[in-house]
Amino acid sequence: MSNPTSVLLVDDHQLIRDGLAGVFDLEDDMTVVGVAGSVAEALAKYDELEPSVVVADLQLQDGTGLDIIRAIRRKSQTTGLVVLTMHSGDEQIFAAMEAGASGFVGKDAPSGEVVKAARHSAVSPRSFVCAGLVGAMMRRTAAGSTKLSEREHEVLLLLADGLGATAIGEKLFMSESTAKSHIARIYQKLGASNRAQALVTAMRIGLLSSVRQTNP
Repeated sequence: MSNPTSVLLVDDHQLIRDGLAGVFDLEDDMTVVGVAGSVAEALAKYDELEPSVVVADLQLQDGTGLDIIRAIRRKSQTTGLVVLTMHSGDEQIFAAMEAGASGFVGKDAPSGEVVKAARHSAVSPRSFVCAGLVGAMMRRTAAGSTKLSEREHEVLLLLADGLGATAIGEKLFMSESTAKSHIARIYQKLGASNRAQALVTAMRIGLLSSVRQTNP
C-alpha cells in the first residue's frame, strides 16, 4: 500500500482544526501531519513538513487563506491547495481559482466533501473543483464578462488542440505577442491562471464541446 497523503490543516479555531483532523484520521489514505492557526504559522509549517495537501480557512487573523495559496503556489505546482470557508459567494470562488487553489469547499458542506476535495487536489493540484463553480460561471456568463470575441474563440480552440502562442500566431497569421495578448484576455475572462483551468472552465460553460489536450 502506498504512503498516505500528508495534510496540513489551517484554521484559527481549534475546534474546527480538531474536527477536521478527526475526519481525516478516519481515512486510511490520508494523514494529518500538522495544524496551524495563522498565515505565518501555516507557511512555516509548510516549509517544515512539506505536506502534499494544505486545507486552509479563508479568513485568518493575520491575512487570508488566499495569501497561503499564492505563497505556496509560487513555490510548488504540485501541492494540493484547498480553501475551506463560510464565505462561499461567487467572488470568493473566483478569487480562490485565480490564486491557484485546487479546490473550494464551503464549511456548510458535508465533511466528506472536504476529504474528496483534498484527494482531488493531491492528484490534480492545478485543476479547480468547486460544487458552486458551474453556477458561478453561468452567472458571470449571463453578465457578459465571459463572452469571447470570434478571434478569442479561435485562439481558445487552438489552445484546446495543445498549441502554444508561437504556433497559434503562425496558424492565425498574427504575431506571437498578439497571440499572447489574446490568450491573456481569455484567461482573464474565464477566471483562469493557466491553460488547464481555462479549458476546464470553457467546457463547463459550453464554450468547448471537447478537449484533446489540457496541458498547462
